[in-house]
Amino acid sequence: MEEKTLKTGTTTIGLVCKDGIILAADKRATAGYMVAEKKMDKIFPIDDAIGITTAGSVSEVQLLLKLMKAQIKLTKMRAKKGLTVKEVTNLLATYVYTNIRRPSMILAITGFLVAGKDSSGFSLYEVGIDGSVIKAQDYRTDGSGSVFALGVLENEYKQDMSVQQGIELALKAINASLKRDAATGNGIDIVTITNEGYKKVMEKEINTGIY
Repeated sequence: MEEKTLKTGTTTIGLVCKDGIILAADKRATAGYMVAEKKMDKIFPIDDAIGITTAGSVSEVQLLLKLMKAQIKLTKMRAKKGLTVKEVTNLLATYVYTNIRRPSMILAITGFLVAGKDSSGFSLYEVGIDGSVIKAQDYRTDGSGSVFALGVLENEYKQDMSVQQGIELALKAINASLKRDAATGNGIDIVTITNEGYKKVMEKEINTGIY
């Protein structure tokens, strides 16, 4: 019997707003055609005001997050200061680059969105499956359902939208993916990163989508 890798085949979204950043993701994890987990967290705080969305092989994502948190803690102890969003992103990109190029029988693919606030303001980055880094001025979406969310974002995103408007748009975009992507489903998490810091503003179970 073929072994199925547990994956967060998913839809994740990052939105740049005038007063903060929105991160959103669904809750489903799959193993082949089976829904393996209906309450999977895919958005994680990585530092005081920095969050990461995850897509890909669950074991690889978990390992990379553990390495990230340990290295950030060690760096802060040594430098006696926090890391910028760009520094955190570059650290993660280095891990991803090394991960995908290691000798292995199975290619473990992971992708991330990194968002946060530091002394230079709010910023959003995409870390590709090859370790590439792209800074977003507006929005990014990743995962198997991203093509469906992208149409909503392209049509309705506005550069000067507020965090509240961003929450509504992220919800609408994730809902579009829930209806069309089999690996996206079961619920929605939405996180805001504002001057008040990292905050989960929505954790909602949804019984729609493809089953």
